[in-house]
Amino acid sequence: MPLVIVGLSVVVLLVLMMKFKLNGFISLLLVSALVAFWAVATGNFTVDGEPAGLGEIPEVIKDGVGGQLGGTAIVIGLGAMIGRVMGDAGAAQRIAGKILNVFGAKGVQWAMIVSSMLIGVTMFYEVAFVILVPVAFTLVRATKVNLLWVGLPMSISLSTMHSFLPPHPGPTAVAGLYEASVGLTLAYGLMIAVPAGALMAMLWPRLPFVRKINPEMPQGLLADKEFKESDLPSGFMSFFVALLPVLLIAGAEVILMSLGEGDDTLHHVLKLVGSPEIALLVALIVATIAFGPAHNRTMSQVGKSMSEGARAMAMIILVIGAGGAFKQVLVSAGIADYIADQASGWDLNPIILAWLIAAILRIALGSATVAVSTAAGIAAPLLAATGASPELMVLATACGSLAFSHVNDPGFWMFKEYFNLNVGQALAVRTSYTTVLAVLGLLGVLLLSTFVG
Repeated sequence: MPLVIVGLSVVVLLVLMMKFKLNGFISLLLVSALVAFWAVATGNFTVDGEPAGLGEIPEVIKDGVGGQLGGTAIVIGLGAMIGRVMGDAGAAQRIAGKILNVFGAKGVQWAMIVSSMLIGVTMFYEVAFVILVPVAFTLVRATKVNLLWVGLPMSISLSTMHSFLPPHPGPTAVAGLYEASVGLTLAYGLMIAVPAGALMAMLWPRLPFVRKINPEMPQGLLADKEFKESDLPSGFMSFFVALLPVLLIAGAEVILMSLGEGDDTLHHVLKLVGSPEIALLVALIVATIAFGPAHNRTMSQVGKSMSEGARAMAMIILVIGAGGAFKQVLVSAGIADYIADQASGWDLNPIILAWLIAAILRIALGSATVAVSTAAGIAAPLLAATGASPELMVLATACGSLAFSHVNDPGFWMFKEYFNLNVGQALAVRTSYTTVLAVLGLLGVLLLSTFVG
């Protein structure tokens, strides 16, 4: 019955948005409330493991929104501001021009794949996305190609890196549960992620059902002006500002890994500097100086660019937050516990079992974090009995948590809104590519398991 409710809630959400054209934020909140009412009526609604009633529904919804937007809103807001400041100063155009000079118009997809994979190894999907998307938009305008032709290779590459590899949250957390080597997991993961991600990034934009979709550029995220060559900022400064968050986050992560665990001042400073929020804030300050007074633009003009960038993000942030509410209600309704109970007795290859449980939880809840942690908790006891590689178990679990991103996944709404798609188009494109990537990941892990014991 719980899985039937999940299915019905998704159907209701799709009907509200696709047939009745109801705003996504309102639709998600409404369906979240309906699922919570059902959970209370059936006695399945809990908060912190304790039975809860109608009075706790608003708190669970608020916790879902707050939990999702706690860091995401800051990241998206700062990223949008940086992108608009760079766009209004011509820095995004300069970067796009340099990329075209190196790769050519026909190689623009490879440019996005290489950039996304290099940046995506250490950066969260959301952070890397907001850094790269202004460049993708500028490349689209410069080459006059379909938005998805450039944007989809970027998103697919980032999804692959984020889901397959430590030090991203899911694989790192599961590595601890399986007592796996993070370094070895990263090495194995790269063997699978790079070819699988590159293959999907080049293939998916060429599929007929994707090529039929031709979304317009979202309003407010890119400057309308095209600059003369003499008015553009230097290539060095343009790339420096764009890559500064990457340098701070990746640099801090590498140093922390080399230092090992510790609680001294240096560790705390590195964690501060390497946090996405602080790294983006530093980049925004540098962008303000470099593309403001140092580039013959007043602080008032830079402030206006920031405001316009943030304004364009308002509805995107609300929809992503409501997606978090939907996910939290499903968790509080006991869906994860139900699936865990059902799956605990399955007699399968541990690699396939971990992948399958994570995939089912991802489909039902939309939360990759819940999916990987629950699946690992079920599959971990099988390691000693079967002798399976803990590193491959990490990858199998993480790959399963990528599958079937749809309307209960806040990342789905980010993808939809940035690429200006309707719900049906986003389901066709993102849900399909995440599912195929997850299957390719599983096949890659099974292939490696024939060599790694």
